[in-house]
Amino acid sequence: MFKIGILTGGGDCPGLNPVIRAVVRKGLNEGYQIIGIKNGWKGLIENDVTPLNIDSVSGILPKGGTILGTSRTNPYKKEGDLKKLIDNYKNNGLNALIAVGGEDTLGVAVKLIKDGITNIVGVPKTIDNDLSATDYTFGFDTALNTATECIDKLHTTAESHHRIIVVEVMGRHAGWIAIESGIAGGADVILIPEIPIDIEEVCNVIKKRHQRGKTFSIVVVAEGANFKEGTMITQEEKLDEFGHVRLGGIGERLALEIEKRTGYETRISVLGHIQRGGTPSAFDRVLGTRFGVKAVELVKNNKFGKMVALVGNKIVDVSIDEAIRVLKTVDNELYDIAKVFFG
Repeated sequence: MFKIGILTGGGDCPGLNPVIRAVVRKGLNEGYQIIGIKNGWKGLIENDVTPLNIDSVSGILPKGGTILGTSRTNPYKKEGDLKKLIDNYKNNGLNALIAVGGEDTLGVAVKLIKDGITNIVGVPKTIDNDLSATDYTFGFDTALNTATECIDKLHTTAESHHRIIVVEVMGRHAGWIAIESGIAGGADVILIPEIPIDIEEVCNVIKKRHQRGKTFSIVVVAEGANFKEGTMITQEEKLDEFGHVRLGGIGERLALEIEKRTGYETRISVLGHIQRGGTPSAFDRVLGTRFGVKAVELVKNNKFGKMVALVGNKIVDVSIDEAIRVLKTVDNELYDIAKVFFG
């Protein structure tokens, strides 16, 4: 029987389970056997796999996270892991592999295609929404709505206590969550990785609000944003297996600077992993489902080395290699719209 493996790698996000469910249901309808690979690429290295059937995916549509687990394992990092992965792929009799992940997970897929596992299809997943080949990645809409809801709640406490509240959201290189949640949540200043922070300008905006009688402000900042002529602010210098540092701390630094320069009481709220959790939105459930069905169709039609993508309202396929080559960052037009409401 034709066997398809599926894995979810990198950071978790809402919408992964709808993808898994769709792959299983569509695959079974086509007469395929679906093999779940646990914890991303780590599962193929350690041969941690399990068959998936209708019962396996029953009731998982509204659940966040991933029933398969995930990790940031890089099989090209440790000597011997690549051979184990390839051997386990063959020993399990897999005929194709669906890799669900962001730039790191799909970057491994591109390398594996060159190293002999050619029958791979990619599904884009990241709450950062920063893959350029697709209009949206699933997980982003839910994270955006979570961040917006938190900003709404912070408005009331900021106003009650006459405080400035800095809200730190996720976004390593792209400020999509920050810009869209900031606009939707009525933030007074929005700061993103694409544009260095001018602290004087930020403080001037806040001072002008106070001059016209507003005694509170909401400042939304992406974790990857930084001051002019600065470097990214990190929690620690240790790198993960893909060479990334753990970001975090820009919100605290920003809050200290704002309070020092304006004299206004300032607090920091770091939303962190709450943005990754919870029930996927209707949009992410539908998008994940469409991606999963399309991925199996690509396998059926032998269109390997491709990634599913949303372009307009159509699900299309693009080259995985091209899809991860350039990150999609916030364009100036959207930031200019946000600036209309600063202050």
